[in-house]
Amino acid sequence: MSGKRGLALAFAVALCLLAPHAASAAQPAPDTFAAARAQMVAEVRAELRRAHIGDDSRMRAILDVLGRLPREAFVPADQRASAYAPRSLPIGHGQTISDAFIMAYMTRALDLRPGERVLEIGTGSGYQTVLLAHLVAQVFSIERIPALLQQARENIHRTAVNNVSLLLGDGTIGWREYAPYDAILVTAGAPSVPQPLLDQLAEGGRLLIPVGDREEQRLVVAERKGGRIETREEAPVRFVPLVGHHGWSRTDEA
Repeated sequence: MSGKRGLALAFAVALCLLAPHAASAAQPAPDTFAAARAQMVAEVRAELRRAHIGDDSRMRAILDVLGRLPREAFVPADQRASAYAPRSLPIGHGQTISDAFIMAYMTRALDLRPGERVLEIGTGSGYQTVLLAHLVAQVFSIERIPALLQQARENIHRTAVNNVSLLLGDGTIGWREYAPYDAILVTAGAPSVPQPLLDQLAEGGRLLIPVGDREEQRLVVAERKGGRIETREEAPVRFVPLVGHHGWSRTDEA
């Protein structure tokens, strides 16, 4: 064997030995929450059926996003082990991330279409925001707590969605700059429906908001039809207070 052939053979053998290790290094980290996420989606689907919510294409789209969205990345580190538990979880500053069932229920109640523009009141962790962003054309979301908004911004950035605009401010007065909206989702409980939010609904637009006292509310759906607002009530729920000029004052918070 000549010296050149020997070097070539040694080089080829080295590549063969290195290739498996290189391929192994390129493999993504295992998703340790995959089973819990799949179980959560199965439980949400079953609970929706018990609530007589049809398993139509829009609901399947919502469940598909929930099945791909890493909920554990939207909760504090000390809550990650419980990220997929069927309950709300604290995210700091007296706020919570709702359980996946109520998120799916509320999102389906909005009857969203792919090309729509949605206003969300209460960004929180950004989990619901990203769920909406996968279903519609544009999401505008308002959060009143600076630290939560910054955390949500980071969470949303990691998901690589690019159709979300965030605002620090009073959600009860809405975001007039980009109104009207095809749908408005309020993720905190209000004593009544804020008039500015109704004013920012497009024709055919839907507003979903928990209305009641600080301890318990009912979901109210308001829809603009022919220039008039029609309302109906949905399920009883419990949300943190909606604080703002047209909501609860800070001194009213529990």
